[in-house]
Amino acid sequence: MAPEAQTGKQPSPALVFDTFNGYQRTQALKTAIELELFTAIGEGNSTAKAIAERCRASERGIRILSDFLTIMGFLTKQGNNYSLTLDSAMFLDKRSPAYMGTISNFILSPHIKDNFDRLTETVRNGGLSVETAFEPDHPMWVEFARSMQPMMAMPAQLMAQLVDSEKDQQLRVLDIAAGHGLYGIAFAKQNPQVEVTAVDWPKVLEVAQENAAAAGVADRYHLNPGSAFDVDYGSGYDLVLLTNFLHHFDKDTCDTLLRKARASLADGGRAATLEFVPNDDRVTPPQAAAFSMQMLGGTASGDAYTFAELEQMFQRAGFARSEMHELPPTIERVVISHK
Repeated sequence: MAPEAQTGKQPSPALVFDTFNGYQRTQALKTAIELELFTAIGEGNSTAKAIAERCRASERGIRILSDFLTIMGFLTKQGNNYSLTLDSAMFLDKRSPAYMGTISNFILSPHIKDNFDRLTETVRNGGLSVETAFEPDHPMWVEFARSMQPMMAMPAQLMAQLVDSEKDQQLRVLDIAAGHGLYGIAFAKQNPQVEVTAVDWPKVLEVAQENAAAAGVADRYHLNPGSAFDVDYGSGYDLVLLTNFLHHFDKDTCDTLLRKARASLADGGRAATLEFVPNDDRVTPPQAAAFSMQMLGGTASGDAYTFAELEQMFQRAGFARSEMHELPPTIERVVISHK
């Protein structure tokens, strides 16, 4: 029986065509960010002519780009006037405190994007055959620390509120692969009894230190530079933070890291893990599930792990129990594991 007879629908090439042209969506958004198109519209420039003058671009180019962004869902259009959607106003207008345009500097960098030109080979191999991103002081992680901050500010605050909801106890916090430092800093900002020790490459920690100073918590923010797998964490921590880190590695490597993290905890301590956690079907929710492709194309053996897989990792490392928490409106989840 033909597929259309089974479904009652006629086959259409639309999805195939749209997907072949998917790169145009990425480049259109990147160009709009570079031209400050969303900011221009937010300032009140609504016609192609006015936007073009503000962006110092051709009217024809801006008109076609703006129409395409409207088709994509980033703009609305009435007559010849363009407006921002709620999402674009919040995340793509440079005047917004939640502006996320800088993340394109990392996500679309050659270190990340160019790997997908070799995806056929990677799928055959099951991962990147050559991975250089975890060499000491690789420059991409400094770019990550600076570019991804806007995207991480809100989940950092929400995670701190979830894990330290009372904000009334002294906590020694170990932030592993701290990057920009926003997660540990969020705990320190909301609770004056928090002391944070951040682990990451030295140049990356310079960014975290700058952020700690800007947040007014530098006196309670301590640095432990080096590889998370090599440095001595010390002991007696009440909380270990593992934010967007485990997905880079295979399960055995994660087990090794988690055993080390557990050993650093005081009795009764906890590990708080922030990750893209797909459901057991591995196709929902779509953003978390699709992150597995990012790991396939960008790492030798990383993955987006389900809660069941994470729970088993923590069990093998000696943790007593784990529970998962949603973190709306973000697309990530928090797993809290108890020593």
